[in-house]
Amino acid sequence: MKKSIFLTFLFIVLAQLSMATERDFYQIQTYRLSDKAQEVRMDKYLKTAFLPALHRAGIKTVGVFKPVASDTAAGNQIMVLVPLTSPDQLDKLQTTLAADATYQSAGADVLKAPYNNVAFARKESVVLKAFKDAPRLFTPKFTTKRSDQVFELRSYEGATEYLYRQKVKMFNEGGEIALFKKLDFNPVFFAEVISGNLMPNLMYMISFENMESHDTHWSAFGNHPDWKKMSALDEYQNTVSRIVRVLYYPTEYSDI
Repeated sequence: MKKSIFLTFLFIVLAQLSMATERDFYQIQTYRLSDKAQEVRMDKYLKTAFLPALHRAGIKTVGVFKPVASDTAAGNQIMVLVPLTSPDQLDKLQTTLAADATYQSAGADVLKAPYNNVAFARKESVVLKAFKDAPRLFTPKFTTKRSDQVFELRSYEGATEYLYRQKVKMFNEGGEIALFKKLDFNPVFFAEVISGNLMPNLMYMISFENMESHDTHWSAFGNHPDWKKMSALDEYQNTVSRIVRVLYYPTEYSDI
């Protein structure tokens, strides 16, 4: 009897531990482009080679985004959001892609471009781990044209590790994620950067059917009593030293 109770208790504990570790990881790839010709080449590569290869590798929901016209500070770029089950999957993916003959052939214009005719100016990569209160990727469903939709990516840098952790706490235990969900911001993900050139920092993406909805939602957020209450708490003061914001729209071939 005692053994049975112990085994039941052990099963529950192990199940809870397993659930606690079930969080997405993400890789954000940003391709910096020099001109329209590079944009055309990268669109073809991503649509006909990269995304199909990821799909064959078991990654079914890949986001591809470009800055909205009004976000002139973003420059010419294409951003790719790749959801992962673990960092180990990212490592294995490189081997998988290298062995995928279809991908290597379809993507040759980018993968094997000559040094003096490359398809992008520079590629940046960030790896993130989902917050515990937003463990999975969310894919919004809008009826508006993709070119009208707005996907806002925000990066919050912290001056110190402690202040950064306080901001992470504010999103989770403090209720900031809950407020975003309460106000129907359609959050795609909330995550902390575990590998990148700017650390410590966190990133999150929220989405809207159009720019009018974007502006209306942010106005409601800033005026909400829950936000005013949590943002006034001493423990959350000076937790963000720099904010970088980019407004994107999804390409026609994006899975998100």
